[in-house]
Amino acid sequence: MNKRHFSLLWYIPTALLICILSCCLKQKPDDPPPPEENKPTATYNWPAIADSAERSLNYFWSASGKYYFTSNASSDWGQYWPNAHGLDVLVDAYLRNPSASLKSQMLDLIGGVKAKNGNTMINYYYDDMEWMALACLRAYNATGEMKFKEATDLLWNDIKNGWSSDLGGGVWWRKDNSSKNTPSNMPAAILAARLYKKFNKAEDLQWAQKIYDWQKQVLYEASSGWVYDNIDKTGAKNTTWKFTYNQGTFLGAALELFLITGNNNYLNDAYKVTDYTLNSGFLTNNGVLKDEGGGDGGLFKGIFIRYFTRLIIDGSIDATKKTAYLNFITGNATTCWSKGTNKNLVLFGSAWDKVPGNTTDLTIQLSGIMLFEAMAELKKMNLVE
Repeated sequence: MNKRHFSLLWYIPTALLICILSCCLKQKPDDPPPPEENKPTATYNWPAIADSAERSLNYFWSASGKYYFTSNASSDWGQYWPNAHGLDVLVDAYLRNPSASLKSQMLDLIGGVKAKNGNTMINYYYDDMEWMALACLRAYNATGEMKFKEATDLLWNDIKNGWSSDLGGGVWWRKDNSSKNTPSNMPAAILAARLYKKFNKAEDLQWAQKIYDWQKQVLYEASSGWVYDNIDKTGAKNTTWKFTYNQGTFLGAALELFLITGNNNYLNDAYKVTDYTLNSGFLTNNGVLKDEGGGDGGLFKGIFIRYFTRLIIDGSIDATKKTAYLNFITGNATTCWSKGTNKNLVLFGSAWDKVPGNTTDLTIQLSGIMLFEAMAELKKMNLVE
């Protein structure tokens, strides 16, 4: 991973006032009016907002290179792992509204990434390949296109080479074997579990469980639910960094293993990690996931949201917890749309409660898209208004 009106109307002529009011009535359905005093909160059209968010990716797209730029104001290659998440959000859009054009763009994207990556899908970073494999597997499940399966298989076979007995196990972060971390292990566990669910190979489940077991033993504080980031090759652990990314991938792996095995220990782990994220105060600010900057950090919140949403939908949650989780994600979404979106371009910022300017990173934009795709899915299931 290579590393953000009220106008005074007293003296306006009546005709002009009528004109203003008429214009107000023509607001787009995905841009609700501000709530009036003592009136219910505005209703949000989450599918329409998700559509607007997906269209914003056109600002980042290289029509010639078939990949995403690093920002909407750049012509630089957006790097391998953000483009993997670009594929993931295209899959989100496809699942809501399947189309030949979206499928074609997904195929174009993996071709463009391959070309920019030295005409290969294999990468120096194990975590980057895991994200690409996860996105390709979802694309295969959604479309049935064999090119996505072939890419998934190629990547998974290389990822498994990153496991070693050093430090008690785990997958190295990159191919210089300098450290092992949550970003290179929890996405691998999610991938292995999903491969098992799709193809029923016992060895994939074994991989998922042994990766998860190592992570839980080495890079996890069980008393709190805090997921540590990394351990270097000397055995020194980083017990300082707190990232929504790590919390999200851990809960995602725990959920996948619960869904396969029915073992409530996994589900309880997912709850513990989630509740730490929402309630510890380290990863939120006034109930909104914290600003983790641009670059790599821009993607962190979106990754948490993706797996948090799966927990809400698939996690056999009791009514009280489900209500709390739904209130949290809805609060983040309404805050981001009402306070943290440049409506002229539908651009998001690294802080979901502050309107960005006319430029933003691809990574930051992808997190916002993941948030609104999550809300569109929850709305489809009648879990949110």
